[in-house]
Amino acid sequence: MNIKQAKEEIKHTVQAYLSKDAFGEYKIPAVRQRPVLLIGPPGIGKTQIMEQIARECEIGLVAYTITHHTRQSAVGLPFIKEEQYDGKTYSVTEYTMSEIIASVYRKIEEGGRKEGILFIDEINCVSETLAPTMLQFLQCKTFGNQAVPEGWIIAAAGNPPEYNKSVRDFDMVTLDRVRCMNIEADLGVWKEYAREKRLNSAILSYLELRPKNFYRVEADVDGLQFVTARGWEDLSNLMDVYEELGIPVDEEIIHEFLRHEDVAEDVSAYFDLYKKYQDDYGIAEILEGKVKPSVYARIDQAAFDERLSVVNLLLDGVSNVFYQIQREREITDAWYDFLKEYRQKLKNSLQAKGIFETILAEKAASDEQNEKQQFVSKAQSDRARSLNEKLKECAKKIADEETINIEETALFALAKEPFDAQCEKLQRLENQGIEKGKLNTLKELLKVKLGTLSSPLEKQLTNTLLEKLNELTLNIFNINSEEDVLKIIN
Repeated sequence: MNIKQAKEEIKHTVQAYLSKDAFGEYKIPAVRQRPVLLIGPPGIGKTQIMEQIARECEIGLVAYTITHHTRQSAVGLPFIKEEQYDGKTYSVTEYTMSEIIASVYRKIEEGGRKEGILFIDEINCVSETLAPTMLQFLQCKTFGNQAVPEGWIIAAAGNPPEYNKSVRDFDMVTLDRVRCMNIEADLGVWKEYAREKRLNSAILSYLELRPKNFYRVEADVDGLQFVTARGWEDLSNLMDVYEELGIPVDEEIIHEFLRHEDVAEDVSAYFDLYKKYQDDYGIAEILEGKVKPSVYARIDQAAFDERLSVVNLLLDGVSNVFYQIQREREITDAWYDFLKEYRQKLKNSLQAKGIFETILAEKAASDEQNEKQQFVSKAQSDRARSLNEKLKECAKKIADEETINIEETALFALAKEPFDAQCEKLQRLENQGIEKGKLNTLKELLKVKLGTLSSPLEKQLTNTLLEKLNELTLNIFNINSEEDVLKIIN
C-alpha cells in the first residue's frame, strides 16, 4: 500500500482502539490492541502521517527514533529493592521509569490529553542489546517493568533489509502480535502532500518529467546512491529560503540532499531551464492578464518538456493567488468569530474595561498551546499569529478609549474598524478581477491540456466557487477530458 492508504488505515485503527462503550471502557481492551508496524523505505513520510493522524484525531503524539537510545534510556536504570517471601528477605532488581514512558506522561501533563500515539521509528534497526527490549515492547507494551499508559496506542516503523544492513527480522511470535503494513513509495500520493505543503514548484515540475527519479536506491562501484522523498522536501525548504536571500542553489548543494550524482546533475540543469522559461515566456505578465495570443500558441507548439515546464510555472502562479485569497478569507472568518465573542461579553458584563484584552490573552494562550502540542498545522499557526498581531494593535486603541469610560456600542465600533478594513482588503482582491484574471489563466491552461473548451464548460467555470477552482488547479495534470473537469467542479 502507499503512504496515503496507510494513513487512512491507521486513522481508522486509532478511532477503533479509542472507541468506548456505555460504561466508559475501551471496546477493544488494551491487551487486544495490536501495535501498528509500518515497514517501508526510509524518508517516505512515516513520521509525517503520524503527526497528521494525531492532529486530525485531536490526540497526543510522542515520537522517538529508537536507534538513538541506549538500553538504559529505553528501559530505565536498574536498582536493588528488598522484598520478603515466606518470611525471608530477598534482593530484587527493579527499574526506574523509561525515558520514553516518562515522555508520554510528560505529554499528558503538558497537553491535558490522556490519549495519544507512542510512535517508535526504526524499531527493527536497534542494537543487539536493545533487540529483546523492542520485542518485549511490541508484545507486552512495556519498557522494563513500566507499561505504556492506558489510552496510548503503539505504532512503530522500520526499514526493509535492502535499505539497512542492521535490520533484524521479527520472529513469528512477534509478528502474530502486531498489524504489519508494507508501504511503497508513490509519487502521485507524495505530490498531493507536496502541493498541500506548498513545496517548490521547480521540484514538482521536474518530477512530472522524471517520475522515475522520485525514489531511487542503487549500489554501484562508488557505493550507495539514493534519492528519497525526505530529500526532495528538505531541498525544497532550503531552496525557498535561499531564493528569499538571493543565494543560488547549485549542483553541489542539490547533491547534498539528492545523494545520486546523475539525478543531482539532471535536476541542476533542469532548474536552470525552469528559470529561463520564466523570463522567456513572461510568466508574470501572463498572470497579470497582459499576454498575447502568440504566447499561448508558442506554448502549444513547444516541445513536451518545455510545454510542461511553462504550464507548471503558470500553475504555480495561479495557486499562489488562490492561496492568498483563501488565507485572507480564513483570517477574516476567525476575526469575525473573535468579534462575536467580544460583543456578547460586552453585553453581558457590567464592566467593559479590559474585556477585549482578556479575550485576546485567552486566544493567544490557546493558540500557543495548540502549536506547542502540534494540534495545528504550520499554516494554521501562521494565520493565527498574523491575526493576533492585528488584534494587539486594536487592543491598544481600545485600552486608550476605555480610560474615559465610553459606552459599549462605541467600544465595539472601535474594535470593528480594523475588521472592516480587513473585509475591504478581501473584497478588493476579489473585485479587482484577481479571481477573474486567474480564472482566465486557468481556462488557458485547460485549453493547452485539452485543445479546446466547450461553451457550456466555460460558462460553468465562470460560476464555480474559488475552492473548486483551486482544487481544479492542483489536479490539472490528472485531467484528460472535459468529463474529468466536471467531476472536480461538481
